[in-house]
Amino acid sequence: MRPHLMDCGGAEYACCKGIPVIVFPTRKDKEDVFSAEDLVIALKSLKVDFILLAGYLKLIPAALIRAYPKAILNIHPSLLPAFGGKGYYGMKVHKAVIASGARYSGPTIHYVDEQYDTGCILAQRVVPVLAKDTAEELAARVLHEEHKLYVEVSAALCEERITWREDGVPLIQSKENPNNYR
Repeated sequence: MRPHLMDCGGAEYACCKGIPVIVFPTRKDKEDVFSAEDLVIALKSLKVDFILLAGYLKLIPAALIRAYPKAILNIHPSLLPAFGGKGYYGMKVHKAVIASGARYSGPTIHYVDEQYDTGCILAQRVVPVLAKDTAEELAARVLHEEHKLYVEVSAALCEERITWREDGVPLIQSKENPNNYR
């Protein structure tokens, strides 16, 4: 096991299962750093079709976004476009939701573009904000829904049930009734 994978449960799991892992260094002063173009070449060589991020907090390099149009997803712990953008992550999001008096929150799965949290929204799940909620209590309920929603969206992606309206809005086709969308 490579030492820098020890901090990433997903990478550790993949390595143990024989799934190829690419670690894109977060600091330019590391010896094993490579460019966004190198990352695209590596992903293409592995025949990667989609990139699913799990609350990734940094901007994705433009070269990667151009190489994978409509193929990179991320999840955010609020109902975007509210409480999104630079600086809105983790407990900061849930504290801001509660402080605002919003009655609902919940996870958003969105396509990644060159800005923070501004890509097309693919799916959302509503979670009530209760009168006496703490940020930790709200975060736990949102996280519970995040896990379910991402599995549903991933299945729709793999089953090719994501379509695009003429105006550029993505829709998920119902598995049970292909004439219905959500």
